[in-house]
Amino acid sequence: MSSIRAKREVKPFEVDENGMRPVEVHCHGFGDVDFSDFTRVDLSRLDEWCATEGVLALPTMYLHRDRLAEFEAFMRRYAEMRKDGLLPHVPGVALEGPLLSHRGGTPTSTVWAPSRQEWERLAALGQHGLVYTVVSPDAYSPESVLQDDANLRTSDFSWIVPTLLAQGVRPALGHFTRDDPKRSAENVDAIVEIAYQSEWNGTGVRVTTDHLFNDMPLNIRHAFRTERARRERDRVIESYELSNWTLDNISEIAGPVPGAIIKQAVNCRISACINFDGEHVDLALAARAVQLMGPRNAMIMTDRCDSARLGGRPLHHTGDNGLWYEENGVVAAGSQPLALHIANAKAHGLSDADIRHLTSRTAHRTFGIPVAAEAVATAA
Repeated sequence: MSSIRAKREVKPFEVDENGMRPVEVHCHGFGDVDFSDFTRVDLSRLDEWCATEGVLALPTMYLHRDRLAEFEAFMRRYAEMRKDGLLPHVPGVALEGPLLSHRGGTPTSTVWAPSRQEWERLAALGQHGLVYTVVSPDAYSPESVLQDDANLRTSDFSWIVPTLLAQGVRPALGHFTRDDPKRSAENVDAIVEIAYQSEWNGTGVRVTTDHLFNDMPLNIRHAFRTERARRERDRVIESYELSNWTLDNISEIAGPVPGAIIKQAVNCRISACINFDGEHVDLALAARAVQLMGPRNAMIMTDRCDSARLGGRPLHHTGDNGLWYEENGVVAAGSQPLALHIANAKAHGLSDADIRHLTSRTAHRTFGIPVAAEAVATAA
């Protein structure tokens, strides 16, 4: 069996011995709330939902260019509530995009190239709790969907990355093109190097990623989402000889991009997100990647959306898995709770100590979530 199905009703997570709760790093909607419809997000209700589940959450949103001012107002409201101690379970907010080289499962209208002034406005939101924004290392490549955006070449990563980091906002690397994997990997390394040469006015790790193995060029098949594909799964995975994967050969076997991310994670310069629902990524591949990176450098992300709506779009399930799909058949999000991800990770050889890093410790360290304050909030 490649994954374990967990019941939707799960026991709330407890605070661990270090005063930490699990962190839902990249999630799109709890209950009937679509986080990307941020003008309607009831932050108090979101915090109560998180408290009921025993998690902290970094709600991840899509942003339309014409709604930047509304997002700024939302972030100011969030910051005021956080300052007043009203949102102990929501330690930050994140964006998926807008600088994406291809949209993947994101709404087309939320993929755009900010002008310099718009980048400065986004960066300034780091002071109000914006912890990362997903950017495509391939945004400037010839294959990028942004090539015709008039604002694309008003800036580049040598200016964007320092601008973000100076305000405490991390670039999260994701949404790659598939035309030149070697170039894409070089772009990953270049952005990470820029980040570590820049002034950093935040705490924790300077660079994160979107989910590993998804939306990037690969030399392997990373998921088996249909019944037909699953019939071939064991044979294909066996052919990869996962036990023989090393840092020396990972780029050749899996591909230059996952290789670059894994190596940067090993060097503690990236905290990489990985999905353990068994549907985004095969669990054997996810577990082997964590073993190579080290659990201290990796975080489980659920990509979770509880309702059939995200970013204003209706979504649907198929009979093959629990993923959410757009009308055109593109995967838009996951739907499985963190408890299922944890059960799957344990079933594929990761220890309780590994799980603590994957679900809480790495995220607390990466995003500078104050443990003592969380312990006090939990005790209260």
